[in-house]
Amino acid sequence: MKTLIEKFYCGLITVGQSLQSPVLLIIRLYWGWQFFQTGKGKLMDVSKPAQFFASLGIPFPHLQAILVGCTECFGGLLLLAGLASRLISIPLGFLLTVAYFTADIDRVRAIFSDPDKFVTADPFLFLFAVVIVFAFGPGALSLDALRCVTWPWRPRPALRFPHGL
Repeated sequence: MKTLIEKFYCGLITVGQSLQSPVLLIIRLYWGWQFFQTGKGKLMDVSKPAQFFASLGIPFPHLQAILVGCTECFGGLLLLAGLASRLISIPLGFLLTVAYFTADIDRVRAIFSDPDKFVTADPFLFLFAVVIVFAFGPGALSLDALRCVTWPWRPRPALRFPHGL
């Protein structure tokens, strides 16, 4: 016989698991839109991010601005749809890590001495959302969940019933 505490805890687990996909959907929709808007802004006026990248000493600043804008814009759209979410989170995560180490290196250095400085940097919440999507996937409310293949070239194994049913 389960105790009242065990029943309560099992209920919490059930509620938490049922909230997983809606929470992942909210994260994907919000941050996917933010990525899309940020990337679109960079692509609409490439000269501003190119000048900023040049001031940081980044090589080929104009090309980098286009690459960053495209990655953010199209990556945001993929996150919105929940399509190839884990795959696109890799270049987005890389992009944000580079942003931290170039534009906010002083905040990275203060990660242990002054954590508030680190978490208030512009790339932090974007990076946090990308890590969540990479770690937990896009959730059941995504195009990834609706696809009939686990990887583009390999179909899902057929459902097998025991004893020939």
